[in-house]
Amino acid sequence: MAFENPKQIKGRFVNPHSNDLKRGILDFALWQSGYYNEKERCPSPPEDFSYPADITNFDPKRPSATWLGHSTYLVQIEELAFLTDPLFSSHCSPVPISFLRRRHPPGRALSDLPEINVVLLSHNHYDHLDAKSIREIHRLFPDTLFIVPHGVKRWFTRRGIKNVVELDWGKSYCKDGLSVTATPAQHFSGRTLWDKNRTLWCGYVVEFRGKTFYFVGDTGYNPVQFKEIGKHWSIDLSLIPIGTYVPKEFMQPVHISPKEAVEIHCDVGSRLSLGMHWKTFRLSDEPAERPPYDLYLAMRERHLPFETFLPLEPGESINW
Repeated sequence: MAFENPKQIKGRFVNPHSNDLKRGILDFALWQSGYYNEKERCPSPPEDFSYPADITNFDPKRPSATWLGHSTYLVQIEELAFLTDPLFSSHCSPVPISFLRRRHPPGRALSDLPEINVVLLSHNHYDHLDAKSIREIHRLFPDTLFIVPHGVKRWFTRRGIKNVVELDWGKSYCKDGLSVTATPAQHFSGRTLWDKNRTLWCGYVVEFRGKTFYFVGDTGYNPVQFKEIGKHWSIDLSLIPIGTYVPKEFMQPVHISPKEAVEIHCDVGSRLSLGMHWKTFRLSDEPAERPPYDLYLAMRERHLPFETFLPLEPGESINW
């Protein structure tokens, strides 16, 4: 599978479809000072709103997905269990910072999970690559395989974790009927002020036992990359961000709104999509309960069945 990989300029990756990510210190200061203020155009949803779709008849023997919070999903296909961007800590920061505190507990505790066979890591931001959670997974499940973007393996090996596969966009890991392919995303990376875009970011398409799921990762929207993914795979399940989109002018280059999430859902031809990257942490200005309402509006506008794109609650499971 061939995708156009980001170019590197002086050792830093650059998105192929967007040069202006608005992620400098000045842009952040402008946001915090109210320059991009859109709060008045994004009120809380109506008090009586509930997303018009039900989850029924769950069968633990069938392929399933459980939202554990933020971008963390437990996905199970027969004997394999996958975790995406595992984050079980109380804060999404290197030290406890009050405004980066978790707003609800994980849907399930790490110690209550089945044996984790594969962890999919989309990029190295603190709300996706959490050192405490990774250490605990490695302690509980020492045989877990970690699949990471280009440049991130080093972070793991420094911590004594050796079962790590590093992928560029379009490259695959294949073994015993499992195929994991790294896919493009429009985002950025970095854990300090000095390492911005030194490592890659990505999503993943996973194929196993006739089932295919797509973990989008963090991304802004551009139709080129997602339509290309839809051309190459028949996707049963997509895990798509629906939060962190206000103010639009600041967030849009690297995050998607629910409306853009529906575009991805359609671009890749997903049979079922599930929301993520909302409610767990307050990383943007939209009200915490707003994303499902905006998802509802976007699905209604496109005349799409609501049961094909769902905003699960923490700990909720669904077959796919």
